[in-house]
Amino acid sequence: MRSCPAPFNEEELIPTRRSLLSRLKDWGDDESWHEFFNTYWKLVYGVAVKAGLTDQEAQEVVQETVITVARRIPEFKYDPSICSFKTWLLNLTRWRIVDQLRRRRPGRAARDDGTARTAVIERVADPNTLDLDAVWDEQWQQHLLEAAIARVKRKVNPEQYQMFHLCVFKEWPPARVARELAVSISRVYLAKHRVAAQLKREIKALEKKLS
Repeated sequence: MRSCPAPFNEEELIPTRRSLLSRLKDWGDDESWHEFFNTYWKLVYGVAVKAGLTDQEAQEVVQETVITVARRIPEFKYDPSICSFKTWLLNLTRWRIVDQLRRRRPGRAARDDGTARTAVIERVADPNTLDLDAVWDEQWQQHLLEAAIARVKRKVNPEQYQMFHLCVFKEWPPARVARELAVSISRVYLAKHRVAAQLKREIKALEKKLS
């Protein structure tokens, strides 16, 4: 299991860690907290559901994760050489998932020495039951892809993106796309190539921000 020391503009769906986390130190900055929530709630929720939680439990994980961020942000010092933001958020989410699993056993109270909590998290991290690190990486990549796509849509011609979308995500043959949109097949291939290249650049830029 990964470890990480606690505590912890519209142009960027995944904002820079340093700038956003710095602004979150001001609890009265409602705009930044709204930005943080909108940016990461789907990621945390998706991992919680993949871990086997119900919709309600996953929503509680999201809320409790945000609350934990709020508690720790005053003493948070960003240092990627010690712990990446991605790893920090994973561990924070992991413990919130463990809390939800533990609550399913009301007859077993948590012990002060943390034995019960440790037993639960060991089961969560067991590769034979759930590789939470792999789930997190999968959801993280999906999160990056969605953000990158949104950025690409703002930068490329809508018609070009439509051709790319039909070819790549809908898996239509280029000939069908050309026929349905009444364009030449060469334009379809060109649009697919250009948008794909732009999408790769956006994903790479987002990964660099969060590495």
